[in-house]
Amino acid sequence: MFYHASSIEGIQCLEPRISNHGIPLIYFSKKRENTLVYLSNAIEKYCKENNYSYDGIWQKWGSYGFEKDGRLRIEEYYPNALLSTYKGVSGYIYRAEHVNDSGYEVSIPDAITSNSSVLVSDVEFVVDAYEAILQAEKQGLITILHYDDVSENMRKRLYKMLKEEYKSANEHPEYRFFLEKNFPEIDWRLNFQ
Repeated sequence: MFYHASSIEGIQCLEPRISNHGIPLIYFSKKRENTLVYLSNAIEKYCKENNYSYDGIWQKWGSYGFEKDGRLRIEEYYPNALLSTYKGVSGYIYRAEHVNDSGYEVSIPDAITSNSSVLVSDVEFVVDAYEAILQAEKQGLITILHYDDVSENMRKRLYKMLKEEYKSANEHPEYRFFLEKNFPEIDWRLNFQ
């Protein structure tokens, strides 16, 4: 079985869309729990809740990694990130029995992509993504690295990476807005000196 998360109801056939990689693909996981992070986009949710108007394709925020055993690890890079991104968000996890692998390499364990349409075989409605994530953690299917447990060394590497992303985000003002507001400890002006 292959899993794909979406906020859109009633999809019968999944179609390739352009994401951060710039190539029209459909992303699937062989693990249901790995799709939970895609039920909400922190950037889009934050901007909309704060009346930031944007008409382009939303930058995706993927604050996760993987444990050595392959389990998804959600990483909370700013206070209450998990709660503010997922609490109260509902969505759908679509299942497909057959996926034609595009061959496009993604560095995500248990992921597969398709560059052609995929028929949906079943769907699950997720009432609250936050509660579903906590349940998956309780079942040992994923881990969560909470903000207070992020090491100082990891924060320094993250901040350096975010400054580089900020600098190159000329076509994504919504991403810059999100970063400025959620990481006020970073002096964003330093990127332009």
